[in-house]
Amino acid sequence: MDKKELDLCLQKVAKGDDSAFEKLYAETRKGIFAFLYGFCKNYHTAEDLTQTVYLKVKVNVSKYKAGTDARAWLFQVAKYTALNELKKIKREVVASDEDTKGFESKSYEMKDSPVFDAINSVLDDNESQIVILHILWGFKHREIADMLSMALGTVLWKYNAAIKKLQNKLKEG
Repeated sequence: MDKKELDLCLQKVAKGDDSAFEKLYAETRKGIFAFLYGFCKNYHTAEDLTQTVYLKVKVNVSKYKAGTDARAWLFQVAKYTALNELKKIKREVVASDEDTKGFESKSYEMKDSPVFDAINSVLDDNESQIVILHILWGFKHREIADMLSMALGTVLWKYNAAIKKLQNKLKEG
């Protein structure tokens, strides 16, 4: 879905068109999920946050200004949803090891996805955000620099370094 189609889709959603919302969800959920997974590094949390993002989109779509960058608006909703979740997690009381005896700790990795496994294992948070925003969302490096409040040169450098890391990791198998 290109920028114009996404803009029109959000306008229809704002008018109450449920089929447009379904289309919006179907076309953008993988990108939103991947972006959120980059924040939380947990498959199930990313799934929950993805659903939360779309609930917020449905409730707040009237705040979207038609003709602006719909992808950037969706990205901002996802970003602030993830940041709020991270703040919430930091405020929670962490149980001691003694309190958690008998519980197995399980790591949930994205199923059937060596690329996301590589992103999770070799890239830091900034690198994974830059790669996801550029490759999955199609944002230009200048747009990413603005979104992440970084210099364009830094974004380009981190992107190239991240791609090299991913290539090396995927070659290793």
